[in-house]
Amino acid sequence: MFILDHLNPFPLADRLTANNNSHIWNKYLQLNDGEWIKITAPSGTGKTTLMHILYALRSDYTGNTIFNQHNLRTLAGNDLSTIRQYNLSVIFQDLKLFPLLTAKENIELKRVLQTPYCSSERVYEMAQTLGVTHILEQPTSICSYGEQQRIAIIRALVQPFNWLIMDEPFSHLDQANKKIAATLIAEECIKRNAGLIITDLDDDDLFDYSRKLIL
Repeated sequence: MFILDHLNPFPLADRLTANNNSHIWNKYLQLNDGEWIKITAPSGTGKTTLMHILYALRSDYTGNTIFNQHNLRTLAGNDLSTIRQYNLSVIFQDLKLFPLLTAKENIELKRVLQTPYCSSERVYEMAQTLGVTHILEQPTSICSYGEQQRIAIIRALVQPFNWLIMDEPFSHLDQANKKIAATLIAEECIKRNAGLIITDLDDDDLFDYSRKLIL
């Protein structure tokens, strides 16, 4: 469970103080285990900032982010690493792939951080589903952005998680590939009884959302 207790990022403080429409900033909000949350986030409202706060990559804000009774801003490094390995997985908007490594190597780095959650056969099945088996041995630097997004999706799915955090994960995919990717993500979340949080600029019906929020 996430508790977002009156978050206000320093870089956005002036803009957010004047924004009374947000369901998240400067509010008390509880995100319950297993919920599928869509966050519609117009440009400039701090979409990526929120994703980084939820994954504990930044602490430049007032308020508190509580995950399973742990304050993410003050959590010790080893404890935070454990949460990221076993409880939280993320698809970043800028993907954060290693450009000189192959697509397969990028996936494997995440898969073998702990006792492998997914078999190598399951990884290949995911690649087949998303249509990227032909680039697995290519450096990601020469893959298209849409191909890179699909590799980042697989990388996020090969580890254990209770929550999947996604920042515009389909921005470079056409409608058909969005639906294929969303179906794969939904299957994996259902399998694990996991919640998901996704941000985007527009509304959509890609998932069976528990709630839709405005940032």
